[in-house]
Amino acid sequence: MKGFDALALAAVPMALAAGVKRPLQIALSYDEELGCDGCIGMVDEMARLLPRASAVIVGEPSRMKVVTGHKGGIGYRVHLKGYEVHSSMVDRGVSAIMEAGRIIGWVNDRNAENRAKVPGPLAAAFDPPWTTLHVGQISGGTADNITAGDCHMTIDMRPVPGEPATGWQVAFEAEVARIEAGMRAVHPATSITLERYFDMPMLRPEADGEAERLARTLTGDNGTHVVSYGTEGGHFQHAGYSAVVCGPGDIAQAHQTDEYLELSEFAAGMDFMERLVKHLAL
Repeated sequence: MKGFDALALAAVPMALAAGVKRPLQIALSYDEELGCDGCIGMVDEMARLLPRASAVIVGEPSRMKVVTGHKGGIGYRVHLKGYEVHSSMVDRGVSAIMEAGRIIGWVNDRNAENRAKVPGPLAAAFDPPWTTLHVGQISGGTADNITAGDCHMTIDMRPVPGEPATGWQVAFEAEVARIEAGMRAVHPATSITLERYFDMPMLRPEADGEAERLARTLTGDNGTHVVSYGTEGGHFQHAGYSAVVCGPGDIAQAHQTDEYLELSEFAAGMDFMERLVKHLAL
């Protein structure tokens, strides 16, 4: 992403020198890793204050392929409040960790069910071609011989286009309510609290989308590409923009201790910017 930022900024003097008259808007956001939350207010303000861009190119790593779809994302922070007793009287207490295990079991069961389904036409192109659920972090407990009074965990869901994200939210929250009811049947002071800390719209392939048309013209790429990671493209599309993902680098090289961008990819990105400037100057 930082490579694409540099390329976009380098295109500004090129566009000025070429006499480009159409507005070019460069959008730089923060907190991209979890739901792209940093761009939400920016997208709203751009739509309100600036001329509506005809095409949005999000520079996430795609090896300069034109990506027209990605999964959505929903993230929950979960706090289970149990009731502490000595572990020899486990039937009178409520272990927040053991109840969290029920949630984890539900997550694993949904993954197994989703994997076994025949994917729909939009989902089939993804890898994997199904909605995934994941428990990222978990912590809790006081001592080995005490039922856990607290447990904290995070859960994210990556729904595929063609499946409403709200359906997964409703299903998950209903299961949590069921588990919480069982906890309170043992002791009324127990609870499960949910905090939805990110909600990232999916990017759906557009019929005759301007962003796709422009990106294919500039890259010559006419293949069909979708990715399982999320980008700001979903937020822009949700706000009414035409959007695609197209940037240098490979997602397989991201999120590593030695994350890098190949010079050949950077050069391909510069070629893209030069062709963009020439296209807009016509």
